[in-house]
Amino acid sequence: MEAISNAGSCVGILAKDGVVLAAEKRITSKLLDSQAVGVRREKMYRLDDHIACAVAGITADANILVNSCRLAAQRYLFTYQEPMPVDQLVRQLCDTKQGYTQYGGLRPFGVSLLYAGWDKERGFQLYQSDPSGNYGGWKATAIGANHQAATNVLQGDFKDDLSLEEAIKLVVKVLSKTMDSTTLSPDKVELATLSRDEDAGQVVYRVYEPSELKPVLEAVNEEMTKEKEKEKK
Repeated sequence: MEAISNAGSCVGILAKDGVVLAAEKRITSKLLDSQAVGVRREKMYRLDDHIACAVAGITADANILVNSCRLAAQRYLFTYQEPMPVDQLVRQLCDTKQGYTQYGGLRPFGVSLLYAGWDKERGFQLYQSDPSGNYGGWKATAIGANHQAATNVLQGDFKDDLSLEEAIKLVVKVLSKTMDSTTLSPDKVELATLSRDEDAGQVVYRVYEPSELKPVLEAVNEEMTKEKEKEKK
């Protein structure tokens, strides 16, 4: 749990037309090869065509769980010729996590996850799970460092009918109030969205590149600056 509390914040918001995941990147050294395996994406993972996740905690533990999820999803697809329901994949992974709490000589996985997904039964969904295997569905939630502060902001600003664009602005605003930095920059934030292309009938998973992320962050930074100026007056 300590590893999770010290990890960069992750925030998820369920919008009416998609799901947004955002996370604080802690590995920002200029010496890192940004294209190397394990560095390009520190927080976001795609589990299947219709499911993605964000992680907070020990990255090596997260890799094991992510690979387990991917294998389970492909086995289900091969067996039943249809994508695995989101809640079923989450439940199966949490059963594995819970099993590691029952036996001596094993330690729980030191990672919490946020899952974003879509299926034909329940539409867009957002789940959260902890190292003990507990999980639940959420409209908006946060894990990692300062998760309580993030939750407080979400409770005040979240609305049920948020669009995907509004959810993106809110999730960035939440991160800006929980991160140690005074201003947000593309090298410190990861942002991903899960939406649906109704014409093609496909789920679209998009991870924002730094060049795409920059104008979004600048707009939120400007808005936050104006709010602070109003408070001073």
